[in-house]
Amino acid sequence: MRSFVTGGAGFIGSHLVDRLLQKGHEVVAYDNLSTGQRRFLEHASSSRGFTMIEGDTAQLSDLTRAMGGCDFIFHLAANADVRFGTEHPRKDLNENTIATFNVLEAMRANRIRRIAFSSTGSVYGEPDVFPTKETAPFPVQTSLYGASKLAGEGLIQAYCEGFGFQGFIFRFVSILGERYSHGHVFDFYQSLSANPIELRVLGNGCQRKSYLYVQDCIDAIFTAIEKAGNKVNVFNLGTDEYCEVNDSIGWITSHLGLDPKRTYTGGERGWIGDSPFIFLDTEKIRSLGWTPKVSIREGIVKTLDYLRANAWLLDGRP
Repeated sequence: MRSFVTGGAGFIGSHLVDRLLQKGHEVVAYDNLSTGQRRFLEHASSSRGFTMIEGDTAQLSDLTRAMGGCDFIFHLAANADVRFGTEHPRKDLNENTIATFNVLEAMRANRIRRIAFSSTGSVYGEPDVFPTKETAPFPVQTSLYGASKLAGEGLIQAYCEGFGFQGFIFRFVSILGERYSHGHVFDFYQSLSANPIELRVLGNGCQRKSYLYVQDCIDAIFTAIEKAGNKVNVFNLGTDEYCEVNDSIGWITSHLGLDPKRTYTGGERGWIGDSPFIFLDTEKIRSLGWTPKVSIREGIVKTLDYLRANAWLLDGRP
C-alpha cells in the first residue's frame, strides 16, 4: 500500500508515518511545516519507501498532484490552536473544513477511495451522557474547532455515499506522548521551566479530561482499518479513565520535583468552547480487540521525559 499522510511531520502524523513504514508500506508525508517538524521525520527519511512533500492542503492543484499513485489517505493536517478559535474564526474553517474538502476532491481526481480522518471528541459539545457513545445525540456546538471537524466528518460521509469512498472517522480525546508540542502538558512544562515557583491555570482546575498515549492511538487506527468494513466507520478513541486538570498538575509537578503555587483564572471552562467534562465510550473499538496499554498518568510522564530530553522543541516551537 502507498499511503498519503497529511500533517505527516506533526506530532501524531510523524508517528503514523514511522509505523506505516515499519509495516512495509510506501509513505508520502504532506505537510506545510507550520507546526510540523522535519526533525520528527529523521528516522523516516532514512527509508527508501518514504517521500516528504512540503505543501499545503489549501492548494488543491498541488495536493492533487502530490497524491497521485497513492492508495490510502490519512488526513491528520488541521489547525492545532484549539483554544484561540474565537480570535481567528476563519482559520478553523480553512484549515479543517475546506482543507478536508480539498483532500476529498484530490482523492476523487486520483480515484482513491479510502480515507482515515482525525476528528475530535469536541464534536459532542457538552453532552449529558457519560461515557459518551458514538451514537449520542449531538448538543449545540460550543467550539469552532469542534464544529469545523464535525463539518469535515459530514463531508467525508457524503463522499462515501456519493462517490463510493470508504471512511474511517476517529474522534480522539487529547493525545499524549513523544513529539507532543501542543496542549496542557506542553504549556505547563513550558511555564514551569520559566517560573518553577508559580503556575497559572486556566479555569478552576476541576475540568475532567481523558487522554490517550500516541502509540495506543495508532494501534486503534490500524485495528479499525484492518477489521471494520462499513462504508462509514466512526470510532471514539480514548481510555476508560479520566482525570481532573488538578490531578494532571500534581503528576507533572511531582515528576519534575516542584511544588509551585497555583493561581486560577476561575470558572469551569479554561476558554470559550472548553468542555468541562470529556469522557468517551470506547466499547466499539474495543470490540475489535483493541485496548490501550498506557494509563493517563504514564502517558503524562512519557511526555514530560520527552520534553526534558528535547529542549529544542520548546525553544523552536512555531
